Amino acid sequence: MKFTLKDYQSEAVRDALDNLRKARNRWHEDADRYAFSLTAVTGAGKTVMAAAAFEALFHGDDNFDFDADPGAVVIWFSDDPSLNEQTRFRLMEASDRIQHNDMVVVENTFNRAKFEAKKIYFLNTQKLGKKSLLVRGHEPEDDEAGMFPETRPDMRAFTIWDTIRNTVEDPELTLYLVLDEAHRGMGKLNATAQNARTTIVQRLINGAGGIPGIPIVWGISATVERFKRAMECAEKRITLPDVTVDAAKVQESGLIKDTILIDIPDESSGNFDTVLVRRGAAKLKAITEAWAKYAERQEDDISVTPLMVLQVPNTPDPNEIGRALDTIYQNWPELPNGSVAHVFGDHTTQRFGNRDVPYIQPETVQDSTWVRILVAKDAISTGWDCPRAEVMVSFRPAKDETHITQLLGRMVRSPLARRIAGDDRLNSVDCLLPKFDAKTVDQVVNSLMSGDETAGTTAGRVLINPVEMTPNPAIPDEVWEAFESLPSQSRPQRGAKPAKRLTALAHELAADDILEGAGRKAHAALHAALDQFQADQSATIEAKRKAVLTVDGMTVVADMKGQSKSFDQFWEDADMAVIEDAYRRAARILSPDIARTYVDYLAYKEATPDEADEFEEALMNGRVAVAAMGLMTELQAVVDTEADKLAKAWFTEYRDAIKALPDDRRDAYREIQELSTDPQDVDMERPVARYEATKIRERGVENLIPTYTGHMLCDDKGEFPAVLNGLEADVVSKESERDDFVCWYRNPQQPGQSSLGIAYQAGEEYKIMRPDFLFFAQGADGKVAADIVDPHGAFLGDALAKLRGLAIYAETHPDTYRRILSVDTIGEKLRALDLKSEDVRKAIAGADAKNPDAVKKLFQGTLGQDYV
Repeated sequence: MKFTLKDYQSEAVRDALDNLRKARNRWHEDADRYAFSLTAVTGAGKTVMAAAAFEALFHGDDNFDFDADPGAVVIWFSDDPSLNEQTRFRLMEASDRIQHNDMVVVENTFNRAKFEAKKIYFLNTQKLGKKSLLVRGHEPEDDEAGMFPETRPDMRAFTIWDTIRNTVEDPELTLYLVLDEAHRGMGKLNATAQNARTTIVQRLINGAGGIPGIPIVWGISATVERFKRAMECAEKRITLPDVTVDAAKVQESGLIKDTILIDIPDESSGNFDTVLVRRGAAKLKAITEAWAKYAERQEDDISVTPLMVLQVPNTPDPNEIGRALDTIYQNWPELPNGSVAHVFGDHTTQRFGNRDVPYIQPETVQDSTWVRILVAKDAISTGWDCPRAEVMVSFRPAKDETHITQLLGRMVRSPLARRIAGDDRLNSVDCLLPKFDAKTVDQVVNSLMSGDETAGTTAGRVLINPVEMTPNPAIPDEVWEAFESLPSQSRPQRGAKPAKRLTALAHELAADDILEGAGRKAHAALHAALDQFQADQSATIEAKRKAVLTVDGMTVVADMKGQSKSFDQFWEDADMAVIEDAYRRAARILSPDIARTYVDYLAYKEATPDEADEFEEALMNGRVAVAAMGLMTELQAVVDTEADKLAKAWFTEYRDAIKALPDDRRDAYREIQELSTDPQDVDMERPVARYEATKIRERGVENLIPTYTGHMLCDDKGEFPAVLNGLEADVVSKESERDDFVCWYRNPQQPGQSSLGIAYQAGEEYKIMRPDFLFFAQGADGKVAADIVDPHGAFLGDALAKLRGLAIYAETHPDTYRRILSVDTIGEKLRALDLKSEDVRKAIAGADAKNPDAVKKLFQGTLGQDYV
């Protein structure tokens, strides 16, 4: 893969491959047909995950412990040829093992008896319609009458249905069907529906008229509920566990934007259309300037050219569109002429007012940076995305909230595939709705925030008419420096390998000229650890070595006359295939790269390349040695311990050098640092800008949100709006009254480098909690002290799990904070638990998780204290 998979992407690929392995084996053993789905929100990188799965399917993958299927054939099916083309391009962009000629667009001229192994064939609904040349002369219903003419009316030897049948029936091949955006076009697969009108997708799944159903069906979409329901009605098809990507992990990754900002008209503003179009132009100009300034600060070749989507009704008024374009150009005269394109279905140049606007294919918009204004209807609401679409002005009427929601779901992908640390402006998308009233906007917000099926997205935050907060100029630099030094934590990653983490870190350190020869030094350290392991376990390893080199078994001797049988044991020297298999298993423990370099290292100790035969034998001896070590369960711990120790040492030693790098490089190190099965400390980033709502709608009435002073972010009046419950307001009030108080920080509950996260374990899974408040004090000597004060809520189901996570964090960071308090209202009193107290931490660790009042008793007991 050209891309490093995110944690959640690796998990999803591993689970999908497990399903594909089971389905493949059971199809060839018992002819059972299988189906499963991969569900992930828009922007999660479903095509990247598919590319990783296809690489493993065609070529095998040691990281996923997956053996290749030499007869694998994939049909990628969607209902839109332009989506197929976009997918094909993305697969090429993501994969370095799937070549251009391995991806075949099935055109009307396609004419083969069978599909070829290790290829992906792109098909769409129109190609399988009755009028298509691919199926002419062969409808599945004809097969029931035995109509298989040798020559079709169009002189082709095979229709596409013949090709599918022949591929399914070939025992050396395995046909996989991937349904892209699987929630589209899926009806019920019952007999009545089939008799009335059998759809193409249903034929592919169930088979029809002598054409067998495709053995393995994999649905990929943001919302696959319809696909799952359809599979329940499929004929003789077994469903495997669906692969569902946690939307919270996608949000944490930074691949999708954190905030959707929605502007609705002020009823006193007159012509809503003109006001919000003018405002949209201003937003597009501002975000363009913001990206340019960011690129200048980074001193890198970062380039983001934002565009505006102008969404219109299905039967638009060309003059109204023309007036909107005129308004945009009047308010941003520097916008070059020829910056407008459309994606209407008729694919011809359109006349909007006095402007001729050309058509552009949706899949090419992202790379066509000359397009700054894109006029669209609803065709791009599903399946299309454009990461540089930063602003949307929608002229669709209020009844079309579903289309608004769907399109917003396509606009959330981050332009640089990462979060911009601390800057809400560059992590947001703007939506202006001149035709909507406040009530309908609330419906859009609720759909986005609840993960509605029409959206298929997690938006993090959705704010209506927000105000930008910037760093409070009254806060001393020493406080901000203390803020940036606080250790936030990452969520542990399932299946992370310390050796892979170390070698990835070494690669980046060398690439950035921070540590010369870092890769060589990393491998040398692991080679030394393996040498020591061999010395400590020499006798056992020698026995394992003999086991690798010898295959033992039994020969059955049958006496037919005497009706008896005996067993003769035999020993044979292992052949190369057996040794290679044992070596590969060991390489999966070490990592293939380290196994290879250790074999070379052992060989060079035994011979030199100048002695060709001797060196070849030395290489084989090295592979056998690695294979023998791989049979010992202790090997994993030895390699993991050494790799983890060195990686942590390097992160500590080169922390300042890494922090001095541009954002994109620091983000690469952050991803490597988080590649661990344990929570890892990551640096906080000073927030540059953050959007906050200033009004809240309650029971149809819009009320101002209370504002507070002393916050680290504020508006131009020095105030920060915050919705605080009674306990939270009491905590802010008490802390603000302390003599040494300097400022407070409402810790964002959304992921980001400006939000303090603490890992905690909920069952077998790790999650991230985000304490509500940070407070900063400054003594007479100028030293800054940081406090965590977290209003807890002892009645909540996850209260004890979060409290335990906070206790572990306090124990592992004893000198970082002056106080770490958990506060709750018990009866009529505010009570606190001091997490810096060892006795308190022991009591939390020993609390009965099955007792719903366990946390409340801790606050009430002698270890609790009055919060004053």
